[in-house]
Amino acid sequence: MQLKAPAFPHADKPDQTMQLRAEDVVAATNAAAAASEAADASDAAADPAAGRGSGRSRRRRKTARTFEPAAYLAPLAPYAARLAPYARRLRPVYPRPGRTGWRRWAPSWRQWLGAALTLTGLSVVFLGVAYAATDVPDNLNSYATQQDNVYYWSDGTPMARTGWVQRQEMPLKDIPVDVRDAVLAAENASFYSDPGISFSGLTRAVWRTVGQGETQGGSTITQQYVKNVYLNQDRSVSRKFTEAMLALKLDNEMDKDEILEGYLNTSWFGRGTYGIQRAAQAYYGKDVRELDVSEAAFLASLLKGAGLYDPALGGANHARAVERWSWILDRMVDVGTLSESERAKYRKFPEPLKHAPGYDTGKQSDYLVELATQYAKKAARISDKEFDLGGFQIYTTFDRKQETALTEAVTEARKQARKDDPAKAKTVHFGAASVATDGRILALHGGPDHRKQGYNESNATTVPAGSAFQPFVYAAALEHGVQKTRDGARTPVTPQTLYNGDDGVPVTTPEGPYWDRSGKKVAARNDGKKSYGQISLARALALSVNTPFMQLGMDAGLDKVRKTAESAGLLSSSFGPNVPAMSLGSATPSAIRMASGYATFAAGGTHVEPYSVDRITRNGSKVALTEPASRRAVKASTAEAVQSALTDAFRTAHPGAGAPAGVSGKAGTVQNDTASWYVGTVRSVSTAVVTYRIDLTKSLEPLPLKGIAGTPADSVPYTIWSRARGVG
Repeated sequence: MQLKAPAFPHADKPDQTMQLRAEDVVAATNAAAAASEAADASDAAADPAAGRGSGRSRRRRKTARTFEPAAYLAPLAPYAARLAPYARRLRPVYPRPGRTGWRRWAPSWRQWLGAALTLTGLSVVFLGVAYAATDVPDNLNSYATQQDNVYYWSDGTPMARTGWVQRQEMPLKDIPVDVRDAVLAAENASFYSDPGISFSGLTRAVWRTVGQGETQGGSTITQQYVKNVYLNQDRSVSRKFTEAMLALKLDNEMDKDEILEGYLNTSWFGRGTYGIQRAAQAYYGKDVRELDVSEAAFLASLLKGAGLYDPALGGANHARAVERWSWILDRMVDVGTLSESERAKYRKFPEPLKHAPGYDTGKQSDYLVELATQYAKKAARISDKEFDLGGFQIYTTFDRKQETALTEAVTEARKQARKDDPAKAKTVHFGAASVATDGRILALHGGPDHRKQGYNESNATTVPAGSAFQPFVYAAALEHGVQKTRDGARTPVTPQTLYNGDDGVPVTTPEGPYWDRSGKKVAARNDGKKSYGQISLARALALSVNTPFMQLGMDAGLDKVRKTAESAGLLSSSFGPNVPAMSLGSATPSAIRMASGYATFAAGGTHVEPYSVDRITRNGSKVALTEPASRRAVKASTAEAVQSALTDAFRTAHPGAGAPAGVSGKAGTVQNDTASWYVGTVRSVSTAVVTYRIDLTKSLEPLPLKGIAGTPADSVPYTIWSRARGVG
């Protein structure tokens, strides 16, 4: 039996019964709310306090609204309605109707397009945010900023270098255009027009990194510069991405020439060198300014990998270097920076040096560098920290030929000492220095080996000057006169003034004999206890007689003697107390200072403080130097008289030397035989040589020479001096 549902009128319209029921519920709800409000109002009228409380509660409920997204999204509704049909088309429907096989599950072209556009949009947003968030670091990598300091001889040729990194910056204007063009042709011909990155190179690098765990070339010069100075050398996608962002940023913030200059000064060229300047020196022994196109093309090839293209590392490297060198020259023709006719001139590979030029480290050059460094820091006011960062070119006053001659003379003397007395030779020391009358230190001998001996014998204040100090006593007396009585006037002194030259003459003061602290009369002694009777001061200086000068110092005033010696160039720190022994050379000046003092007399009485650095530049820019102090030490007439006496001293001691005119000099001995000096001037250059003995393993106390320095007639210091100066 089949039951039939009764037919309702208007069956196509909504159920009227359900509508009525819904309306009834809404009406009932509204009625209840109205009744509640009426009750509240009645309660409030009956109890005002309760009414106020109810009102506060009602207000709190009214303000605590829930978040309704529809209210905020309502303005977007019209746009959403327009996009809805397109969104429905992009919505995947699987399996797709009207398709068969695998096509039932493949996205439509609209879906592919939508995904691509979405991915592109997100990528653009991501890259924009990444670019905005990328800041160029303020600090460069330490190895990218550190350089070495290069020292030059007085003729401008390199002498030595210091520093952990072999790098010297060069301004772009000093790098030849041909060198720049060779690098651009080899590395990045579109450098001046590209945005700082290579999209194809980045893609290859990322692909190689993801696929095989290593990156590949293709970076622009800007990217390579960023890697050199801001990043490490890790090979990863993240580092490559950071490199690209920094390159874009840097390209917008820096001039292209600045980037190229930085790149050329920080790139690795092999052989321990950074930068094109040090590379030119390491491979061709010349400055970058002197490179030709062919040499520049080879150096540019090293940027691809010095370990693969340095010909000195093997035959395979040589073949690769020749091939890439030729390719770079051809590439320069292709990009228009080298003409065909110019290219035709370079068919032969420019063979670089087999080894980078070395420097004489550990020996005399280290003493020269040490002295020049101390002077440079002081005269240019360079802090230790700044100096250690490098980049300084220090042009010294040292003369290569004179340094070689002095070193050879000392070396020969040292060999002879080992041959004559091996035991004493182990403790013998030679200090020597040559100083020009204008203050330039031209040469010095600091010791046998700087690596074994940590102090400079030419600058050491170790032993007394002895009778080599007599010219300063003589100059003080000529300059200021003498005073025989306490209240009497000073009496002028001339070279012909007579003094007692006998051995053992007591030293007197205006009040009588001079007594030392032990209660004994002080008396002067001559070498060999020889007496000369009454002798002129000029003759006493020529014969190196001690006794007249010990008394002359007392008569002129020890304060005047000290002041004159300091004005002539000796340091106040080398003097002890003002006692009669000062006139016998108790002061302990260095060889440099003794040579400087004698140079004052040769310069007519004008003293210039000795200096070892003529000029300093940093990355091609001049560094201000304090000029060496110059002063009038003694009158010209005084200096002339002293120089004349020193000339007689040289001729008297060495009559057959056959020296040129104007040569002067004097030997110096010390009473306890702990040192032997010779100081003399040839052609406006004063040279001081001292020989002494010290056993550094025991103490710094000088030991007796016992003949190791020769005899007064044939002293070792004079032999060194004469050989170094070409006398006799």
